[in-house]
Amino acid sequence: MKRKKVRIEDISQDADKQLLDITAEDLMPLPFPCGKTGKNPPVKLLSEEQKKAYECSLDGVLAVGIPKPKSKEEEDKLVQSFLNGFKKLLSQEDNWTFWQQLMLSLESCVSCQTCNEACPIYLASGEQEIYRPTYRAEVLCRIKKKYLDKGGKFFTKLTGNDVELNWATIARLAELAYRCTMCRRCAQWCPMGSDYGLITHELRKLFSQEMGIAAKELHALGTVQQLKVGASTGINPEAFRNIIEFMEEGIEEKTGKEIKLPVDKEGAEILLIHNSGEYLSWPENPEAFAIIFEAAKISWTLSSELAGYEATNYGVWYDDVQLARIAHKHSEVARKLGVKKIVVGECGHSTKALVVIADRILTGEANIPRESALPVLEDLVCNGKLKLDPKKNDFPVTLHDPCNMVRLMGIVEPQRRILRQICPQFREMEPHGVDNYCCGGGSGFAIMQSMNFPDWRSAIAGRMKVKQTLETFQDVISPEINKYVCAPCSNCKGQIRDLFNYYDLWEKHGIFYGGLIELIVNALVDIKEPYITWEWH
Repeated sequence: MKRKKVRIEDISQDADKQLLDITAEDLMPLPFPCGKTGKNPPVKLLSEEQKKAYECSLDGVLAVGIPKPKSKEEEDKLVQSFLNGFKKLLSQEDNWTFWQQLMLSLESCVSCQTCNEACPIYLASGEQEIYRPTYRAEVLCRIKKKYLDKGGKFFTKLTGNDVELNWATIARLAELAYRCTMCRRCAQWCPMGSDYGLITHELRKLFSQEMGIAAKELHALGTVQQLKVGASTGINPEAFRNIIEFMEEGIEEKTGKEIKLPVDKEGAEILLIHNSGEYLSWPENPEAFAIIFEAAKISWTLSSELAGYEATNYGVWYDDVQLARIAHKHSEVARKLGVKKIVVGECGHSTKALVVIADRILTGEANIPRESALPVLEDLVCNGKLKLDPKKNDFPVTLHDPCNMVRLMGIVEPQRRILRQICPQFREMEPHGVDNYCCGGGSGFAIMQSMNFPDWRSAIAGRMKVKQTLETFQDVISPEINKYVCAPCSNCKGQIRDLFNYYDLWEKHGIFYGGLIELIVNALVDIKEPYITWEWH
């Protein structure tokens, strides 16, 4: 591994020069059988046309894909918009949601760099300077001191801590805001409590709300589409009803059971909402919820209301306004049906957004009870409300901890108690629980497909998760032995699917992935055929 020296002030210099070039030799080595290097280059090089059209001088990777300004006047206007937005972030009145946490994080850092060793992206990259958690924060602090603090320009000249606020700085910061999964592992390790994941969030918010710059998969194809069509995947209410019919047929075909999925049932105990990606990519997951809820005789319903069948809330990653719009829509749907509570399926960010973050905006009647599905499932499994046979899950199983539910919400034990009870060969990843590493798909990365960003996401952002997975299964690495990575989160599953494809972990090493509830259904005594079929998808 080779660290490439990049200074803080370099972010504003040499606009036509790339700050970092990534090679396979730079990256953290992986355990047997993946070897040291792998694909070289690990990230596909941009075409000359792409380089001419988009800002890519950070590291040659395009997550946001910002078109290059056509004139100096346009550049200056964007720079001023950034400065105006930065002022709002630092204003308690304008940024009442996260102002206090932001100020404490910016002002408390003592540059000990303890957080570096906690960051999977920094470590996986070969400890490249621009990926360390404090890099973007230090840039922001220098901009604040020079352009917003009294006498700043004079004192920064004296101290030599000079970052020029120009278009090169802004364009690189915009991309840099999408080189962090906001897993908050750095915040957990920081002795001062500085939260660099939060700083990343606030930076993204500035770009979105003030400058109209955001990853299209999160904004135009995410929250905007969800509020307009009904789901970030483009599923409209009519398509959702068709999917429900398809799922009912699927349940009967797989289990022989005729189960009618309740839709728009008023007065139910639970409104269950899933990440709509489950319906398209992993319908066996919402089907499994229907099977389990039917077996446990739970009073529940789905909703066919616009956005009522879609749990995702990508606003939590980049824009407070979009977050609030979707959270209020979820509350409105639940109150209209008269349910007692909302239960969010296996989706980490959706759970955090609706159960925790939405508390800041759902007040009064809108503050309907909300919880994760994991404690609900724990109650059913661990209190003997289902007839289960653990021997049906007698294969190696490990658990990936979704950052949003585990580290950021404290839901650590329910999923483990379930796995210990129904999976005889359950084994932990190391580290695990609140110390576990992000899958590399957090903060929206899992759905972002811009140009060469998927390569970066697999080669660097998810590299530590691949390392963990291989180390966990070293004693059973033979492809003849089917192994299961339990990932109770839709976005994590999407990232893990892409990682396992990138590194050929299923084809060459028999490492599969899936959710938690599929394992529960697989263990049901009255389901004769295996629910988990080991068919890659």
